[in-house]
Amino acid sequence: MLKRLIPHPFLSLTLVFVWLALVNKFTLGNLLLGILFGIVIPMLTAPYWPDRPKISRPLKGLQYILIVLWDIVVANVQVAAIILFKPEKDIRSQWIVVPLDVTSAEAITVLAGTITMTPGTVSTMLSADGGSILVHCLHTDDPDAVRDEIKNRYERLLKEIFQ
Repeated sequence: MLKRLIPHPFLSLTLVFVWLALVNKFTLGNLLLGILFGIVIPMLTAPYWPDRPKISRPLKGLQYILIVLWDIVVANVQVAAIILFKPEKDIRSQWIVVPLDVTSAEAITVLAGTITMTPGTVSTMLSADGGSILVHCLHTDDPDAVRDEIKNRYERLLKEIFQ
């Protein structure tokens, strides 16, 4: 019964918080309307999510979020240093093919988004078979190290979270 009422609890909770953030005023009415949205919208969209992703280790998900946030801060500083202090002729941008061990569409999407959100790297293309992702790196002397860092720092955790 509860599964039919709230088919996607995380989405429901997210909708409530997003609604409260959008109205920018916390009142009982806004909270109740947010809860209504959090119940009705997932119920209406549930048929379109037949194979919803299973997060097997939510604490690893929290760890992943903290790692990504830290890496975004560090990468911002690194990119600023490259832009401000490195002569343009010394910047070595590279295209890097990262073979993927994760197979779920959700894990691949999160990985591609993480790569793109981290300044200095952009995920550009997924291979037709979903076995690798093409990444552009603003500056690196060692493309293999960038590939290994993506696999060890992000993909390894995503495998634990989604599989």
